[in-house]
Amino acid sequence: MEHDLVVFVPGFLGTRLHRDGLDVWARCSERLIDSTASALTEVTLPPGLGDAPPDGPFQLDADGLLQVPDSVPGLLSCMGYPSIRAALGDPPDAQFVPFGYDWRLSHRLVARQLKARVARELERWHAEVDAYYPDRPDDPRVILVCHATGGLIGRHYLECENGRETARTLVTLGTPQQGLVQAARVLAGEAVPGDAGPGADVAARMNEALRDWAITLPSVAEMLPVYRAVRVGGKSRERQITDSRSRVPGLPVDAIRAAGDFQEEFHTACDEHRGAGPLPYTVHCLGSVDFPTPQALVLSSDRSRIVDSLLGTGDGTVPHESAVADWTGTDPMMWTGFRNADLASGSALRDTMLAIRAGRSPGGTLAGGEGIVLRFPRNPVAAGQPFVIELLGQDLLRRNLRSYVWRSGRPDKRPVVFRQYEPDRYRAELEVATGRWVVEASVDRPKSRDRRDVTVVTV
Repeated sequence: MEHDLVVFVPGFLGTRLHRDGLDVWARCSERLIDSTASALTEVTLPPGLGDAPPDGPFQLDADGLLQVPDSVPGLLSCMGYPSIRAALGDPPDAQFVPFGYDWRLSHRLVARQLKARVARELERWHAEVDAYYPDRPDDPRVILVCHATGGLIGRHYLECENGRETARTLVTLGTPQQGLVQAARVLAGEAVPGDAGPGADVAARMNEALRDWAITLPSVAEMLPVYRAVRVGGKSRERQITDSRSRVPGLPVDAIRAAGDFQEEFHTACDEHRGAGPLPYTVHCLGSVDFPTPQALVLSSDRSRIVDSLLGTGDGTVPHESAVADWTGTDPMMWTGFRNADLASGSALRDTMLAIRAGRSPGGTLAGGEGIVLRFPRNPVAAGQPFVIELLGQDLLRRNLRSYVWRSGRPDKRPVVFRQYEPDRYRAELEVATGRWVVEASVDRPKSRDRRDVTVVTV
């Protein structure tokens, strides 16, 4: 309802991590782009941390939401949240709580932190709400809006930390309800394919740095897929990563166990609560099936190595199989035309939030970036070497096609010229310096947009 407290939980990468006023993650991310083998040492965690908070040199301060695009090659991207309050329907400052946290940590631990923060903020808002909504029909509760992996935190808080007692609505935006196959690639040391643009040597250095870092992060282990996400070459169906017949080489057994335990704890709590009746809060889940999305790992026929990723439909990050929130006992899905990284943008979210806050149903299908899809080469690519990007869509040249490229965090944009080479298919060639870049294309009649980031590394 309009008078409820609005709490926003960002996803992985969505909060800046600082120490002594310096953005530590940003500094380490730049080192990774420069192909430095020890790039991520400063943001690792101690082995076996589990659900405990780090201390000493491992502790970082979570200081504000991410404002510019960022990504971990081979895992996921976040476009930042520069206008998230507007996307949430412009609640007053006193009514809006952006919940920043250390996204390296266990989702269980962060759910407990969220519980403490919501309790404080809701008590404060109860004392202040009369000044804003004197004619409200009841006492304020919580509207919890969670982007990407933030939804794993939000749902755990609700079902495992008694958050259901204070919530009115949960909104998830591209949450991997059953995990991400990309997490398995990172933890197995295969985040960047050897045939990616930078070449096998650079890919090997990046994979080593990413695995050594990710293997210490409880959050990444808890992202592992619990649906059937592994196919062995020559076989016709997928199996789970726990199946001994499809064990992923290099994937730590402890990480597999942690993912299973995390999901089992949540679903056990849901089952126990289901005996008491339906959910006391409503759930709306925004997702997409418009983009090619990693769905499963493909192993060699002898199961000795990862040879490819099997693509399916999804939001570019989360496949359809993992997007559906079947734990609700209802059909909460609202399908959009937006990528995962853009689901927290105003164009994807604002109308939905205005309806929810007004107590109306937001509907099951939302308008989005239908009919326009950017396709990139394997990411990352090498600095100083041209690479081709593709754009797919109908009659784009007649629909006022506009396309730009810019470096993340920089204001200057330069045009990208696409040329048609087949019906409804267009190509452009780019060559850019080392860094993280964003390409955006948009058209009119009807309006749609797609944007993606690409990491350009030193070779």
